[in-house]
Amino acid sequence: MKSIKKITYLDIKKLLISNNINPISDLEDSELFTAINSLTNANEKELTFFNDVSQLKKLEKTKAKACLVNSENLKYLPSNTSSILVENTYKAFALLSNLFSFKTLSNGIISKNLLIHNTSIINKNVQIDQFVDIGENCIVHENVIIHSNCKIGPNAIIGSNTIIYSNSNLQDCIIGSDCVIKSGAVIGGSGFGFDPISKVRINHMGNVVIGDNCNIGSNTTIDRAVFDSTIISKNSFIDNLVQIAHNVYVGEEAIIAAQTGIAGSTKIGNKVIIGGQAGIAGHLTIGNNVKIAAKSGVTKNVKDNSTIAGFPAVDIKRWKISNIKLNKL
Repeated sequence: MKSIKKITYLDIKKLLISNNINPISDLEDSELFTAINSLTNANEKELTFFNDVSQLKKLEKTKAKACLVNSENLKYLPSNTSSILVENTYKAFALLSNLFSFKTLSNGIISKNLLIHNTSIINKNVQIDQFVDIGENCIVHENVIIHSNCKIGPNAIIGSNTIIYSNSNLQDCIIGSDCVIKSGAVIGGSGFGFDPISKVRINHMGNVVIGDNCNIGSNTTIDRAVFDSTIISKNSFIDNLVQIAHNVYVGEEAIIAAQTGIAGSTKIGNKVIIGGQAGIAGHLTIGNNVKIAAKSGVTKNVKDNSTIAGFPAVDIKRWKISNIKLNKL
């Protein structure tokens, strides 16, 4: 049976206010909620959210006790549902989805069916499931969870409170605290480099450094650098099936969607958003706050605050005009 959390409106208010969201509602602080749910599935004990007028019919039929809503959409709320007025509805929903979730915690049990090299250090309250192989010169910090069939090391450092899901392979890397590495990820593998004439392979002697609070998706690969480090900065979210080549630098708070490929030695700025299946050539500089549309092919440097699309990728306004002209042919 699924466990149920009981969260008061006071708990909700405290969390939102601590993240610079000031909710307004007639609800009593002691009002209880058991979950946050969709407009369709929420019941009389649950919270929901509304931020898209295309969902009006669902809103009209919702049975939710209360709804996160902004001032523009407040007029659509049915009389049976209380309002929690917030200006950034989706951010509020994202925060509260974590409040209502049960955090995965280490059980502190280390399976007997595994291998740990005698040069490696395992700190307190670490959970290591069966068939894990921890190689030479590894450090696993407090409260880490490593699920079954993972290969860790050599030369891997795993920060506290990080969770590594099954069948992942990590070597020559430093993983920050509070990270999530999903199943099948390969971090720190040798990069794709060779002399194009003789086909002699280049040995990659660097590592991968991943900052705190990063999320690495399933079957994503992040190659180690030739010399220094391939770097994923803190608070970055990388989707499934992403390829990040040797010596790439990804800035803070990046969002990279599935099947994106970033070639070697490219530098990605802070708060960049990259749509699915985008391809970025090597040795480029992508500025801060850049948005790259899905399936774009980036072949040139991109200035700060740009939004680009297409192949070769250009300013999105120019890309839209080109599409309009093509459609008229």
